[in-house]
Amino acid sequence: MIQVGIIGGAGYTAGELIRLLIHHREVKIDFVYSTSNAGNKISDIHQDLIGEIDQKFSDKINTEVDVLFLCLGHGNSKAFLENNHFSNATKIIDLSNDFRLLNDRVFQGKEFVYGLPELNLEAIKSANYIANPGCFATTIQLALLPLAKHDLLQSDIHVNAVTGATGAGTSLSKTTHYTWRDNNFSYYKPFTHQHLGEINQSLTQLQTSFSNEVNFMPNRGNFSRGIFATAYSKFEGTLQEAKQIYLDFYKDAKFTFLSDVELHLKQVVNTNKCLVHLHKHNDKLLISSITDNLLKGASGQAIHNMNLMLGFEESEGLNLKATYF
Repeated sequence: MIQVGIIGGAGYTAGELIRLLIHHREVKIDFVYSTSNAGNKISDIHQDLIGEIDQKFSDKINTEVDVLFLCLGHGNSKAFLENNHFSNATKIIDLSNDFRLLNDRVFQGKEFVYGLPELNLEAIKSANYIANPGCFATTIQLALLPLAKHDLLQSDIHVNAVTGATGAGTSLSKTTHYTWRDNNFSYYKPFTHQHLGEINQSLTQLQTSFSNEVNFMPNRGNFSRGIFATAYSKFEGTLQEAKQIYLDFYKDAKFTFLSDVELHLKQVVNTNKCLVHLHKHNDKLLISSITDNLLKGASGQAIHNMNLMLGFEESEGLNLKATYF
């Protein structure tokens, strides 16, 4: 059995990792580290796990684990690794944005691979260190990468995406309180969201000539989890030609699928899937994509990356049913 450790165990992404790893046939959770909850039962914080796990949060770290998941706030993973040194055999999967960009990918001699399987499958298989993509970035890239592969992003791209409240993490703020979020809708960080860096990086990885704007408008929805993104740009081909491009690009993808029907979030919430739908209007192609921000956008994708790194079946621990009704 592979021994895994989780750092930052009290947050949403850690809770989802624990929930999935408990039922992963190849894994045993060695420790879940949390300075604020050391000694408390994990199921007292992640109450959906009552009866599933008897372990307590730990303030001790096993530096010899096979796989380490970092579920820390952005900017904190580097600080943690500076102060805690792990075996050279320990594979690290970081869920923050600390190592996603090319300028940040090498740290203490460790080279982090950007962990979007639909883009970097072979590199992930041979990697020891993974920078897990952001949730918005995952959803938007999967909408656009097939076009980038064929050099078809020749004009500005307009993206509107809505995320659920869990995307903001467990820390309370004005915009995460129930009384503010309920029956409400708002945008934030217009055109400047931090995930734009990794989105542009991946687009230019496939289409080196890409130099147009990705005009991204992120929105807060009044639901708990899920991302619904719509992107549109000019496209001179037919709808059928566009569909074939997407079908070819995702033909071997384990979790990303082209849908012939219009999308809604209940199709993917509680799964590691991304669904994509295409609509053509005059010279514009509209691409819709949906994910669960905590799974395909975070913890599920992290486990998918672990499976690839260790040679397990890609879907091990990730055969999940959508919360459809």
